[in-house]
Amino acid sequence: MAGAKKAAVTASGTGINLRNPEYYLNRELSWLGFDERILGEAKDKTIPLFERLKFLSIVSSNLDEFYMVRVASLKDMVDAGYTKKDIAGMTPKAQLAAISIKTHELVANQYSTYNRSLIPALEEAGLTVIRSHEDLTDEEAEYVDEYFEENVYPVLTPMAVDSSRPFPLIRNKSLNIGALVKRKAAKAETEFATVQVPGVLNRIVPIPSEEGRKIIFLEEIIERNISRLFLNYDVICASPFRIMRNADLSIDEDEAEDLLKEIEKQVKRRQWGKAIRLEVQDSVPKKLLKILVEELQIEDEDIFRIDGTVDLTVFMKVYGLDGFEEYKTPKFSPIPVFDINPDEDIFTSIRKKDILMHHPYESFEPVVNFIKEAARDKDVLAIKQTLYRVSGNSPIIAALAEAAENGKQVSVLVELKARFDEENNIVWARKLEKAGCHVIYGLVGLKTHSKITLVVRREEDGIRRYVHLATGNYNDATAKLYTDLGLFTCSEAIGEDATAVFNMLSGYSEPEKWNKLSLAPLWMKDKFLALIAREKEHALNGEEGRIIAKMNSLCDQDIIMALYEASNAGVKIDLIVRGICCLKVGIAGVSDNITVHSIVGNYLEHSRIYYFRNGGNEEFYLSSADWMPRNLERRVEILFPVEESALRDRLRHILDAELRDNIKAYFLQPDGSYAKLDRRGKVPFGSQDAFCEEAKEKFKKYQKDVKNTRVFVPEKSPKGN
Repeated sequence: MAGAKKAAVTASGTGINLRNPEYYLNRELSWLGFDERILGEAKDKTIPLFERLKFLSIVSSNLDEFYMVRVASLKDMVDAGYTKKDIAGMTPKAQLAAISIKTHELVANQYSTYNRSLIPALEEAGLTVIRSHEDLTDEEAEYVDEYFEENVYPVLTPMAVDSSRPFPLIRNKSLNIGALVKRKAAKAETEFATVQVPGVLNRIVPIPSEEGRKIIFLEEIIERNISRLFLNYDVICASPFRIMRNADLSIDEDEAEDLLKEIEKQVKRRQWGKAIRLEVQDSVPKKLLKILVEELQIEDEDIFRIDGTVDLTVFMKVYGLDGFEEYKTPKFSPIPVFDINPDEDIFTSIRKKDILMHHPYESFEPVVNFIKEAARDKDVLAIKQTLYRVSGNSPIIAALAEAAENGKQVSVLVELKARFDEENNIVWARKLEKAGCHVIYGLVGLKTHSKITLVVRREEDGIRRYVHLATGNYNDATAKLYTDLGLFTCSEAIGEDATAVFNMLSGYSEPEKWNKLSLAPLWMKDKFLALIAREKEHALNGEEGRIIAKMNSLCDQDIIMALYEASNAGVKIDLIVRGICCLKVGIAGVSDNITVHSIVGNYLEHSRIYYFRNGGNEEFYLSSADWMPRNLERRVEILFPVEESALRDRLRHILDAELRDNIKAYFLQPDGSYAKLDRRGKVPFGSQDAFCEEAKEKFKKYQKDVKNTRVFVPEKSPKGN
């Protein structure tokens, strides 16, 4: 990377080789460790039953993406003869072998939890999941058969394979039922046939019952009635299966004349990429499995023979069933952002002071309203924004389109390469262009992952720039599920930097200097390495060195080596890393001053907070970037300081609470595993629950303080946990 400083190869004065592969954990195995922690939540009987179902489903959806992207990439490397080792000393081939072992163990553990714990618990709660159509009573079977005839049969398309009909293209992630059939005529040969379980129908089918609620999955209904699809055949056997395909897009941006059209074309190809994983029930007949393996060219290590329902992501829909509220965590409604006065325009509130928002504990509505007000304000001249992932019916997109229609200068960078959101972003990009917005499709070779909005407004004393910076996406849906932080400011210095950011994105002009912001891929990594090195120097000079860093993932070797150097110098380092962490703890003389916490709770921990003690002149930064090579070297990211005293106190409070967490926090062990803290003799403390309670208390206090004036009340008052 141009301009990036490299961390020292050896720890100062020790001769310890900081690039020693034994000092690092493999990225992919670390990610699977995160899935194990999620599965740990599904096993935890102190958690409401339906929340456990949700965690079980998340494990499956995570594994889907892991195979489609990470495993697919490693397989491509092996096919290309790539043998370079990663920072943990593993070749792609060795990584695939280790992944296969760990993933099979994880899936076996997942289904053991499903069969032995969750299914019986659901029955006790009054919900019976009929896992096999063979378990139906005569009355239930009659209902299911009628349901099939009236609702399912007209939608299905059975496909047989013979000399005139080749093996069909099986769509990525689709659930199918494979069958062996034989013509009723004498001496006929066995043939393969398949039918896709239609995604347009609800996979969960309720069955009338006087004994509590019962459901059966659609594939069981189809399997039971599959002979109806092959009237001139005898169905010898039938079994569900599901495949995963290589979904990692390969785009030559330099050669693509139209990036939007090229991405559209590649997204369509994703459905037909090379098959890299096959899920079948463990009862699948050998002959049927052999045909699938040969036709799909699946390696044995990529076959998952499972004991139960294929594709447990369906349990996210089970979670959404009406009723059973006593088995779910009560929903929490975000409180208003009280620094924003509902009786005045949002710009007036921002002029008074910088405003920090902690989502989802505080509402995301001010961010949406910021764009809406700017779109309608006669004094707003321009709106500029970066969009990475937005919701399906985004009010922000609607507001930007309205702004353009109102004559504002609207520039929007829509990142078309946001993985698995490409199609959604293409739709929004075209809508914005149609409304008159100037749409930029990212930079060649880089993803734009930064979260920034700039509003330029004409006021009595001249032009003023209002800026919103954030750690998370402009997505009003995920803002209720992810923990993120956002900052409103009209700081002149940050406003100048924001203008420079958009000039760089639209015109490729690099500013000579930055006032407050630091951007990847050219400046941010150097900034982080310098901040870590500064703490090391403080420690070497006998002062207290202290770093607290919260992020999603940590796998950049230069950053890790710098942390090892700082730890060796005596800097106390606490890391809060939700997912991947390639750093090892407990290495004598290397990482014995480092702890790693991973919080897995009701909300997805997504905010990035970086704290450096700096000899008592503390510095706090927020960012869209994790400490990963892709964020620091291959993406446009923003690091921004939080300088107002009250806001810094809030950030320190957030970090302190998360470091205190002994309910939802897992702790990295020297062997690379994670364990929860032994709470015997300790007061239980969960940071997410604490933030919810603090928000509710803040809301009550607000109501009390203004009881004699008009009270701004959100759609629902805060409740639950």
